[in-house]
Amino acid sequence: MFDSFTLGKLTLDNRVGLAPMTRVSGTEDGRATAEMARYYEKFAEGGFSFLVTEGTYTDESYSQGYLNQPSLATDEQTEAWTQVTEAVHDAGSPIFAQLMHAGAQTQGNPHTGGETLAPSLIAPTGEKAEAYGGSGEFETPNAATEAGLEAATDGFVQSAENAVEAGFDGVEVHAANGYLLNEFLSTYFNGRTDEYGGAPENRVRFPRDVVEAVDEATPDEFVVGVRLSQTAVTDDEYAWPEGEDAAAVFVEELSAAGADYVHVTEPDATEPTFESGLTLAGAAAKYAVEGTAIVDNGGLGDPDAAREKLENGADLITLGTSALANPDWPQRVQAAEALTAFDPVEFLVPTAEHADHEVPTEGAAGDD
Repeated sequence: MFDSFTLGKLTLDNRVGLAPMTRVSGTEDGRATAEMARYYEKFAEGGFSFLVTEGTYTDESYSQGYLNQPSLATDEQTEAWTQVTEAVHDAGSPIFAQLMHAGAQTQGNPHTGGETLAPSLIAPTGEKAEAYGGSGEFETPNAATEAGLEAATDGFVQSAENAVEAGFDGVEVHAANGYLLNEFLSTYFNGRTDEYGGAPENRVRFPRDVVEAVDEATPDEFVVGVRLSQTAVTDDEYAWPEGEDAAAVFVEELSAAGADYVHVTEPDATEPTFESGLTLAGAAAKYAVEGTAIVDNGGLGDPDAAREKLENGADLITLGTSALANPDWPQRVQAAEALTAFDPVEFLVPTAEHADHEVPTEGAAGDD
């Protein structure tokens, strides 16, 4: 767990990173803040060897998923992120921007008058989450046209280029958790009969094209990752009907498109996912092209569970809620100190913006 690891041109101090977590703490117009800089800085100071940001929306059209979500779509938003990257770098860690198009799972978007975009005319199950600013049922989305897919791709590419400008060390293309790219992989959301629907080889086509376009648009030393899951925010039991066969296609295609790492996430990454006994991380390790790092996520806050995953297919692991409760988790574990249990009331009620106790009053980022 505390061995170094080479990811692209980066040398990571250990195998433990910060998972992306939506916290709705940006400004109304999508800029990162000084508070966010101090929030991320504390994880670098706590020993996390790399950080992945919350999902940043990629264009000022359909991509925004939450009110007060940060973005990398404009020059002003790009400039605002430099205070975050500088603070994290000063604390000794690299940081990757997660690029996200919300698709049908949009809970707040001031740009489109309530309209959303997805593969097909299929609304997510369940209701929006009040902690993230939503309420009521999800809208039935518009089905993406070729022009819509081109616009969405352009947004990912421009945001990746802006991430380079903002000082990020890489980007993570979000193809997990039921957002747009993941919706193309899903037989629930994707009912298309064109080249983007049907068999796994077709369903992965658009996400693969996005990863390839982002990789081609960024420097060779810039890390490009992709996040992958079966489940969605609105359906934590969904599984690809083709099982491991779908995983094989998705992982191979996305890694071959230029992903330096594949970041898989499951509700419980310690339990087998497929009939063969493989977890999603195990399948990723089996089917990714050579040289692709495998990052595992999902209930790995127990150090023994994290070690077990690193011994069985994962190159790196990321922590979410365990990191919120223990922003110095790597340092605590290395020193054999007790860990604090995660309490959702302390962090996510009544809203998922940063609580005062999560933001140090002083730090390299300075005060507002």
